[in-house]
Amino acid sequence: MPADIADPTLAESGRSRMAWAVRAMPILRGIAARFAEERPFDGVRVAACLHVTPETGVFLRALQAGGAQVRLCASNPLATQDDTAAALVCDSGISVFARRGIDAVGYAGHIAAALAMAPQLIFDDGCDLVTALHTTRPDLLAGIRGGCEETGTGVLWLRHMARDGRLRFPMVAVNENETMRVVDNRYGTGQSTIDGLLRATNLLLAGRTVVVAGYGPCGRGVASRAKGMGASVVVTEVDPTRALEAALEGYRVLPMAAAAAVGDVFLTATGSRAVLRAEHFAQMKDGAIFGNVGHFDVEIDVPALSRLSSSRPAPVRPHLQEYRLDDGRRLLLLTQGRLVNLAAAEGHPAAVMDLSFAGQALAAEWLLRVADSLTPDVYGIPADLDAEIAGLVLDAMGIHIDRAVDGALDSTLPDQRPREAG
Repeated sequence: MPADIADPTLAESGRSRMAWAVRAMPILRGIAARFAEERPFDGVRVAACLHVTPETGVFLRALQAGGAQVRLCASNPLATQDDTAAALVCDSGISVFARRGIDAVGYAGHIAAALAMAPQLIFDDGCDLVTALHTTRPDLLAGIRGGCEETGTGVLWLRHMARDGRLRFPMVAVNENETMRVVDNRYGTGQSTIDGLLRATNLLLAGRTVVVAGYGPCGRGVASRAKGMGASVVVTEVDPTRALEAALEGYRVLPMAAAAAVGDVFLTATGSRAVLRAEHFAQMKDGAIFGNVGHFDVEIDVPALSRLSSSRPAPVRPHLQEYRLDDGRRLLLLTQGRLVNLAAAEGHPAAVMDLSFAGQALAAEWLLRVADSLTPDVYGIPADLDAEIAGLVLDAMGIHIDRAVDGALDSTLPDQRPREAG
């Protein structure tokens, strides 16, 4: 079986971590059980470019239970967990091409290896598979029935491709359904970002000023978690409606030119390029810390920071580099500007990824049913499917809600009486 992983002997560790993750993923367990019976992906070749984590492993095994032939490459080398990769290869027979920290050449080679199976369905995280298919492997485009993209940045790029008539197959924007925005973006990103920040710095947030760039679903989550830990939160925005919302929720709203001088910690969550750049570094305090929550490592202008530095960056802790400027100030960059929640921590909690991957699994099942009737474009998850996902989450949490029946409210509670033994 073709694969490129760091160390097969790490499989035992990966096996244990996936066993722990699956305990917190009841929705995907149920979907996997149904897939095993119905085999909706029987014989379908699947290529996935995703973060290589235990939760991703649980998802891919669910697709495999449904009959899929799966290959996986990593969407971020700094997020790759080598023990998970080993377990998927050694235990599940999934071809994995991922090594933590691999260089750009190796990364491109892994994407090429994943596509070498001539996939029919793809799962992308940042549009790398889509880009490679349209540039280096256009010979495979005719065989692609469709795919799913789970990042906002990737969806933005897909929409540009569709607008320009360059997208050659249908893609589902799984990041844009309401349940994903609420649970994954807000609560998952909020918690895991603060987790990564604290692991990398051991910083006391109480009493600090945290600047959050971008008040979309992810930025909202980061801001609320930082506030909950006692930080004074400043929000920067380009959208007046989101800026107004942040102000009405009690945050101080400033342009980055002003926020740069008052912040102790900066976290970018915009999906844009060069959100923090030379003129902002020039205003920052000695000891300012900054990191990125967006998918691509372009939100912080690291080359500009290097040009301002009087020496090479020095590692001061794992995942934290110090840049000393000519005037003596020290600025600290988290995880080389890459996703701080995955590079310095473990990403979203398994319960969050249970919802995210359940959505992808159901979206892919729907896509295969209707792909022949779709034109190349970007599609959202159907509203009824999104409601089904939310209902599955509520069921897993043991939460019951009202329902409307013929325009009236049905508040009947489920039977809560204890059952007799036997």
